[in-house]
Amino acid sequence: MKIHYAARTHLGKQRTNNEDNYFVLPEEHLYVVADGMGGHSSGEVASLLAVQALADFFIDTQGGGFADWPLDLDVDLPYDDKRLATAIKRANAKVHEVAATADRYHGMGTTIVSLSLGASGATLAHVGDSRAYLLRNGDIRQVTRDHSLLNETLKIRQLTPEEIKNFAHKNVIVRALGLMENVDVELTPLDPQPGDVYLLCSDGLSDMLEDAELLSVVDSSRDDLERAAQHLIEHANDNGGVDNITTILVGMTS
Repeated sequence: MKIHYAARTHLGKQRTNNEDNYFVLPEEHLYVVADGMGGHSSGEVASLLAVQALADFFIDTQGGGFADWPLDLDVDLPYDDKRLATAIKRANAKVHEVAATADRYHGMGTTIVSLSLGASGATLAHVGDSRAYLLRNGDIRQVTRDHSLLNETLKIRQLTPEEIKNFAHKNVIVRALGLMENVDVELTPLDPQPGDVYLLCSDGLSDMLEDAELLSVVDSSRDDLERAAQHLIEHANDNGGVDNITTILVGMTS
């Protein structure tokens, strides 16, 4: 399959600095979105450190052969999955290390979502509430599961649709890079097919557009992912643009 992609980030309409960062490594088919958090400018520092550490690990391990995996990884995972999870764990360690060096960085962290198309298949990895969606055959599905207080609450008890809509702490995340020395990385195996489009984004996009609107915008420009990514940014800003907005679209063609 041929792979096409487009990436965009925007300040939004209500923020004074952009704490989102993204990275694309086309030769490795690696796509990353990170959404930083923390006071002052530390959020943008955290997200930049994370994408840089992840990218550096992938560049350093080009060609395979790496075997020094973290002890908490499943030994039966495919090589590409272990590589992606290790990269994110190293990104976590880097953010956590820098956060301890100065008061202005104390408590900083970042969410992350990454798509890797490797030799053994495709994998999504994420920590936090930055999301990945699959658009296929006129439908859209959120592939990642937000690491949020809302989802943790849903594990304990059922909530009505109205209770979910009005949940007071919906955007509180319970897992992020940099907050602790170690982090659990959620891996999701994928089976890409011709015609698929994967949409990676920060919550500045997913909070502003309903799933149906995401699908409509991308489908209307499916033959031009650059235009589709730009239209997603514009729609998010039209709907309020309350946060930084970042998206990567990755399309598969035969």
